[in-house]
Amino acid sequence: QVQLVESGGGLVQPGGSLKLSCAASGFPFSQYRMGWYRQAPGKERDLVASITGSGLTTNYADSVKGRFTISRDNAKNMVYLQMSSLEPEDTAVYYCNADRTLYGRNFWGQGTQVTVSL
Repeated sequence: QVQLVESGGGLVQPGGSLKLSCAASGFPFSQYRMGWYRQAPGKERDLVASITGSGLTTNYADSVKGRFTISRDNAKNMVYLQMSSLEPEDTAVYYCNADRTLYGRNFWGQGTQVTVSL
């Protein structure tokens, strides 16, 4: 059974930091590209950051470059999103995603709320 379980969301003040974690199970983790997406109320779900199975290549949305860092630990089946210099515009539900497009496999977590506010 595939599971992606996010944690680490919460309320933080502007300029603060949060670290999101995603625990994966039920599939060959190191063979999947992992990503973090976010969805604000009334908006589409957008890619925030992604990382290849090896962890050697990362990709970021322009809006978070220099502030967010994605990483993974294949030994622990974990992927992380370190978020710094948070802005109110970062407020959204953040979702963990596992993707292996060539094999038609794509999985989602249940999401974790991040709220940036005074």
